[in-house]
Amino acid sequence: MADILNTVLLLALPASGKSEVRKYLEGLTPTQCKEEFHLGATLQLDDYPYVHFMHRIDDELYARGLDYVFYKGPNRPFREGFEWGTLIELLNEDYADLMNSVVVNPPSAAQWLFDRFDDAHEKVGLEPELGMIPYRIRMEIAESLEAEVAEELARRNQQNQLPKEGKTVVIEAARGGANGSAFPLTPPQGYEYSLGQFSKEILDHASILYVWVEPAESRRKNFERGVPDGQHSILFHSVPAEVMLGEYGCDDMAYLISVSDKPDTVKLQRPVVVEKNGQRVYEMATWYLPVGRFDNRADLTSFVRKPRDQWEPAEQKALHEGLKGALATLASLSK
Repeated sequence: MADILNTVLLLALPASGKSEVRKYLEGLTPTQCKEEFHLGATLQLDDYPYVHFMHRIDDELYARGLDYVFYKGPNRPFREGFEWGTLIELLNEDYADLMNSVVVNPPSAAQWLFDRFDDAHEKVGLEPELGMIPYRIRMEIAESLEAEVAEELARRNQQNQLPKEGKTVVIEAARGGANGSAFPLTPPQGYEYSLGQFSKEILDHASILYVWVEPAESRRKNFERGVPDGQHSILFHSVPAEVMLGEYGCDDMAYLISVSDKPDTVKLQRPVVVEKNGQRVYEMATWYLPVGRFDNRADLTSFVRKPRDQWEPAEQKALHEGLKGALATLASLSK
């Protein structure tokens, strides 16, 4: 059993309660985290800020008469499904920089982000399209986004400088497939593809905390949580209806658990490069990621969006005990 979980992948459909879980965990004392939840103080990564900046870049391109780069439209899915892999590559870089306490101070935070998007695109086989934007327009868009990206970069740098000893890294993401899809889901949709894109360094230490809600409930809560001008917020953004049905109409977590040859795990396999006899060769690597399911079908998390002084004791207890049970399962399955 793991005393402290090293890296937790916090996964669920949109509006399932992932961000509320993160906010609740942030408010716990170090003693509660360790003794009741098998967690150190949390260091948190999330791919949603990148989703938001993808929309912001597309909006700025459209305002200047150019085509969208990332999306089919402002309320539509990705143009290229392998953008799901782009997001994972960005998280891989965030994790590596976090573990190595990397602080970045570029002349332009926005231009730095644009280059990161292009680098991630190339890693998943997509074109580095931001590098193809006319120079003057790219400079204008960078100026429009600079303050917002600089704020996000400052948060990243601040967290990267924190001590890592005894901490738990929490990485949040949502994946799924079209409503009515058969399993296994076709890549790049679903958790099987995206989990397989995580770096070896993440997978070697990762376990999964899955927040379980039904897709119909996810759609209902997604509509309810959206507020005007809330797209930048992890708690109050809303996913467009076409995306909810086409990308999050189902997910493959239960399927992946059911086909694993070890109970309560997701099995991943992929070739990795290793050194043998002085040569770099490919070898098949296998990971069994432990899964703890937090049952949120009764909606134990929405109260967290209210001011903390309005939280009812009964609400807090139900969430606390549910998370405690799921994380105890993870700890029992982890090394």
